[in-house]
Amino acid sequence: MKLFRLSNRERNERSKDIYAAYELAYTIVEFGAAISFLIGSILFFWKEYETPALWLFVIGSLLFAAKPTIRFAREIKLASEGDVDDLAERYGG
Repeated sequence: MKLFRLSNRERNERSKDIYAAYELAYTIVEFGAAISFLIGSILFFWKEYETPALWLFVIGSLLFAAKPTIRFAREIKLASEGDVDDLAERYGG
């Protein structure tokens, strides 16, 4: 199983669709993390909003931690798709 190879995402239309779907999820998570940190930073200007600000930082941190997980899951999915294609070719499918 070869991970993080350009050829995995361009193998066929299905792999292109998988890649696009995971990239969309990655971008949404990245945007959510950035917004959480931005709003959390602004809320720190007011003492009464420190607790919500801290929670936004925790949420943003969790979202940032999810980013490599999404990328890794995408690569495993793309690699496994290739294995199925390879097996089908090898055994006349």
